[in-house]
This record gives sequence, C-alpha cells and structure tokens, in this order.
Amino acid sequence: MNLPNKLTTIRLISVPVFIIVYLFPYESMGISIPVYDILSTELSLLDIILFVIFALSSLTDYLDGYLARKNDMITTFGKFVDPIADKLIVNCTILLLASSNRISILIPIIMISRDTIVDAIRMMASQRNVVLAASYLGKAKTMTQMIAICIILLNNVIFASIGIPMDQIMIWLATLISAISGIDYLMKNSQYIFESM
Repeated sequence: MNLPNKLTTIRLISVPVFIIVYLFPYESMGISIPVYDILSTELSLLDIILFVIFALSSLTDYLDGYLARKNDMITTFGKFVDPIADKLIVNCTILLLASSNRISILIPIIMISRDTIVDAIRMMASQRNVVLAASYLGKAKTMTQMIAICIILLNNVIFASIGIPMDQIMIWLATLISAISGIDYLMKNSQYIFESM
C-alpha cells in the first residue's frame, strides 16, 4: 500500500475513533473532563481532542490527493475509498454536532441530501464511462465545512470573546455553498437524468 492510500486509510479509521471519543459516557463512567477558560470561553479537554482528530483527518484529505497526483500514485483503491472517507468524517461529525444541539439539524439534512444527489449523478455518468470532476464550488464546500467544524469543535474560542458567532456563520456559509454546488451540479449534468424521458 502506497503512502497516499495509507493516509486515506488513516482518515477512514479516524471516523469510528472520533465517534467513540465523542459519544463515550464519561460522566456515567466517573471520568471527569478538565475544562479550561481560554479568552473567556470554556474549552474542555474533550473539545481539544476531538478538534485534533478532525483536524488531522482533514489534513490527510489534502495530503493524500496531493501526494498521489505529484508522485503518480493514483490507484483504484484511492479513487474508491478517498471520497467515502471524506464524506464519512464530515457527515458523521455534523450529525453528532446536531445531536448535541451545537448546530441546527437542517445543516446535516441539506448537506447529506446534496451529497446523495451528487453521488447518484456521478454513478449514472460512470455507467456511460463519463468521469465527472469535482467542481470549484464542491471544493469550496469541503474547505468551508472543515473550517466551520474546527471552529465549532473549539467552541468558537477566538471569536466568542469579541461577540462574533463565527462558528455558526461558517457552518451556515458551508451549508449555502453545499446547496448551491448541488444545484449547479444537477443543472450541468441533468442530461444523465432526463435523457431517456
């Protein structure tokens, strides 16, 4: 297994690790999580650990693609697993954040619906031997999602002290870009859906 595929595999493994760390019943197990006061914002050790797991996972998303292209290491395994790992870490995280009321439930509904539609269009195109590349809007969606989630996991620590809800601003911006990119993708590739009507 080459290095890009190892990084992709690490990102895939990080998903269940993130879920377990997030959902583990610390209180009922008698485990006390330290809480720190940073810039007038409460930030627990658990928040920091979750941020590190997610941030490292996001970093591997950039590195595996960069190394695969640079060193001509693109493989069928990488092309198959990479988008799955990307969607799993982001979608599982936003579902967990919604379940603990840190973001609106509408956010994962919109984002996961968009991903489902885009994946269905890609599947239909691939049946005609057409590979649909990721758009700039899609890349912007991924970038804003990851930045927003990192800020949320850190309890908006830098911006809370100046009264700016940057965590909510960024996650709603990511949601808007997600919806727009999905509509754009649908309109540009509608022939694969409606050609036989």
